[in-house]
Amino acid sequence: MTYDSDILIVGGGLNGPALALAAARSGLSSVVIDAQPRAVLEGADFDGRAYALALGSVRMLRRLGLWDGLAENAQPMLEIKVSDGRAGKGPLSPYFLHFDHAEIEEGPMGHMLEDRFLRRALIEAMAASDRITVRNEATVVAQEADGQGVTVTLADGQSLRARLLVGADGRASGTAARAGIRRTGWDYGQTALVCAIEHEKPHGGVAHQFFMPPGPLAILPLPGNRSSIVWSETHETAARFMALDDDGFLQVLRPRFGDFLGEIAIAGQRFSYPLNLTVANSFVAERLALIGDAAHGMHPIAGQGLNAGFRDVAALAQVLDEARARGEEIGTAPVLERYQSWRRFDTATLAMTTDLTNRLFSNDNPLLRAVRDIGMGAVNAVPALRRGLIREAAGLTGDLPDLMRG
Repeated sequence: MTYDSDILIVGGGLNGPALALAAARSGLSSVVIDAQPRAVLEGADFDGRAYALALGSVRMLRRLGLWDGLAENAQPMLEIKVSDGRAGKGPLSPYFLHFDHAEIEEGPMGHMLEDRFLRRALIEAMAASDRITVRNEATVVAQEADGQGVTVTLADGQSLRARLLVGADGRASGTAARAGIRRTGWDYGQTALVCAIEHEKPHGGVAHQFFMPPGPLAILPLPGNRSSIVWSETHETAARFMALDDDGFLQVLRPRFGDFLGEIAIAGQRFSYPLNLTVANSFVAERLALIGDAAHGMHPIAGQGLNAGFRDVAALAQVLDEARARGEEIGTAPVLERYQSWRRFDTATLAMTTDLTNRLFSNDNPLLRAVRDIGMGAVNAVPALRRGLIREAAGLTGDLPDLMRG
C-alpha cells in the first residue's frame, strides 16, 4: 500500500500544525491541508488577536522547540482578578476572587501571546521539518476510509492517501460531517467582541474578568501598555456596538472597562463572533480523529479553548507514538479509542464548567447573584481551594500528556 504520508491533517490554523510538529518528533509524516494562502497566515501586522496560553500549553510549545523564539513577545499572567457587577457601576459585590501566581511553585499561570507570533512560529517550524508537507489554498471535498487507510479528494481533483485522517477544521468541521459525526450544543445568545487596547497605565501582568448581566468582560495583559479585550454581549447589542466607529466603540466600552488603566484607545482591528457550545458526539471514526474546535467548541469564559485543543494535540501525539513503538497500526480503532477515552471526560467536564459558569453569571437574578458572590468569597478565603483553581487555570491538573509535564 502506498501512502502520501502517515497522517493527513485538515486545517492549518494552530492545532493542526502543532499536531504535525508533535507527530514529527515520533517519526510520523504529515500533510497539512489548509484552505488559506500562506501569505495571509504569516502576516506580521498587529491586529489585536491574542491567546491566553496556560502553563501546560507553554510547556508543550517548549518541548516542540518553539517557546524560546516566542517568549520575548509573550506577556506573563501574574495575577487574575474576578469580580461581579454592572456596567458603569463597577464591582457591586464585596466578594471577589484573586489568584496570584506566587501561590504555586511552577511560575506564571500562563502567558498572553499574539496570534501573529504563534502562527508564524508554527509555519516556520513546519517548513523546516522534512516530515511535514503543507498544502495551502487546498480544500477537501471528499474522504473515504477503508481497512488499510483513508483517501481524501481535493477540490482540484487530486487524491491523497494516509494511514490516519485528523480533522482540525473548526466548529463547522467538514471532516466530521463527511464522516457522519453529529454534534450536540446550543447557542448562548451572546456575541464576543474582541480587540486590543492601548492604555495609559501599566497593567502589571494582571488579568481581569468582570462579570456583568449580559456577559463577561475579560481584560488580558499584552506586552507593553496593551491589553486584549474579550467582551460578551447579547447578539443585538454586540451588532450595534460593532457598527460604531472606534470612538463610538470606546464610548460604550469605557463605562464597563473603568479608569483603572487611565486613558484607553483601540489598537488594531475589532472582531466579533457568535458564542455557542458544540461538541462532537464522537471524537473518532474509522481512520479518523478530531482535535480542537472540530471536537469541541466552548464558551471563552475561562480562556481555555486553545489550551483544550493543545491538550488534544499532546494526547493524540502520545497515543500515536506509543502505538507506533508497539508496532500497532496508528489508524486502527483500538488506538483511536485510547485517544477518545483520554480526552472525552476532560472535555465534557470543561464544557460543562464553562457552560454553568456562563449561565450562573450572565444574568441579573438577585438570588443567583447572592449565591455566586458568596461562593467567590468563600473560595477566595480558603487557600487550598484557591491554589486548586490556580493550578486548574494553569493547565496542571488531570491526566497530563507527556508534552505538558514539567
